[in-house]
Amino acid sequence: MAAGPEVSMDRSPSETFIASRWTQGNFLFPTKIIVSPQRVSRIKSRFFGSNEETIPLSKVASVHIKTGVIWSEIVIESSGGADPITSYGHGKRDAQRIRDLIEQYQAQSQG
Repeated sequence: MAAGPEVSMDRSPSETFIASRWTQGNFLFPTKIIVSPQRVSRIKSRFFGSNEETIPLSKVASVHIKTGVIWSEIVIESSGGADPITSYGHGKRDAQRIRDLIEQYQAQSQG
C-alpha cells in the first residue's frame, strides 16, 4: 500500500511504501520502505522507538523481488557488504515500483 510522494527534510521527492498489516510481523507496526534520489530506508516501528536501516542509492547493488499469490518480499542488497534491507508484505505493484524507482534514480545520478 503506497503512501504516495512526499517531500523530505532535504527537499527531495520521496515515495513511501507501507507493508500490509495482514502479513507476518506487520500487524501492529507495518514496515515502511522510503525511496528517495539519495537513499533507500526501511523503518520498522516498535512500542518504544523504531529501527531504521538505510542504504545510499549509490551503494545499492541489486533488488530482488519474490512474489507470492498476493504479497511480495523485497530484498535490497548493498555493494558495501552490509546486511541487505528485507521487507515482507508489500503488494506486487509496490515491490515493482520500489525497484523501478531505484533503477530510475540510479540512472539519473549516472548522467
